[in-house]
Amino acid sequence: MAVTSILLTVSALISVISLQGVLGGIVCENLPMEVCAFSVSSSGARCVLEKSILRDGNVQYECQSSDVIAEIIKEWIETEECMNACGVERMAVGMSTDALVDGRSTRKLCSPNCYNKCPNILELYFNLAAGEGIYLPRLCEAHRSGDRRMISEVISKSKSSLTAESFAVAPATIAFEDLKTYPASSPSAIAFGDLKISPVSSPSALGF
Repeated sequence: MAVTSILLTVSALISVISLQGVLGGIVCENLPMEVCAFSVSSSGARCVLEKSILRDGNVQYECQSSDVIAEIIKEWIETEECMNACGVERMAVGMSTDALVDGRSTRKLCSPNCYNKCPNILELYFNLAAGEGIYLPRLCEAHRSGDRRMISEVISKSKSSLTAESFAVAPATIAFEDLKTYPASSPSAIAFGDLKISPVSSPSALGF
């Protein structure tokens, strides 16, 4: 099953690269559903996978442009390494803060391999968390310290129904002092203090 999924993803990526050559950029509506989630169009719009039930009962998936604009990256198909490191799925439907409720997902997002190396996914969840009144770097710091009081303080301002008990403590391996790293998928540096990164010119840096 895993091999089949990887082959389908690779096939979809080949189609994307071909489409990019023909159309001159990435358009969410032209992306195969297998690579829609967490992709960013050439215009900077984040792609979102939408699911609908047809009259005959069949499920239909469509890739659409969202109103969410990526600030630090454009024209991007997320790498398999980052999908795995951050614990997100290729077929994720919509955009939500559900990952912040699940302890395992939070540990993945706050892990060094995701937090330090996957700016596209981190920027998305940074903004989704901010929409709920949560400062993601502070939340990850709280998990790193294992201080549940700090976790409670971070999420107490949340606009959602998130609670401190919803979170499991992440491993204490993230260095937050002067956090600047060089992601494997991009030669640009990310600094979470100001969330600045040079845009990527091509999705060709895919690691399989």
